[in-house]
Amino acid sequence: MADRRDPVLSTLAVLMALLAVSNFIKPIGQAFDPGGSAGLVFFGTRLHGLANAVLAPLFGLFLAVYAWAAWNRRAIAVAYAVYVPLNLILFSLHPPPNSGGPVFATLYALVAIAVSGGGALYLRAHRDALG
Repeated sequence: MADRRDPVLSTLAVLMALLAVSNFIKPIGQAFDPGGSAGLVFFGTRLHGLANAVLAPLFGLFLAVYAWAAWNRRAIAVAYAVYVPLNLILFSLHPPPNSGGPVFATLYALVAIAVSGGGALYLRAHRDALG
């Protein structure tokens, strides 16, 4: 009988895959609305134009690898768990107009830190079971 899939790792993998897809399509969203809020926020700065067109898919690829690793129970680096709070802090120092306000920013930060940090802690706690 095959090992039962870990529901936490499966959920983490699906969430990271959704984030990857979101990053892959950010350049498309920005192309349809260049003045809108679409665009990768990279170290606190919302990217536009060529920078967004290059970095958003690359970051999407990184998240896709993270999702694949979690789905396949592979040990992975926790760099994303460090990047998320740093990115949130830098973004909050100079938020662009129409970025959702403080309530949205707080809820977004709680979810982002819970998923990235919680995933990293879970992977660390279960590293012996990972490949």
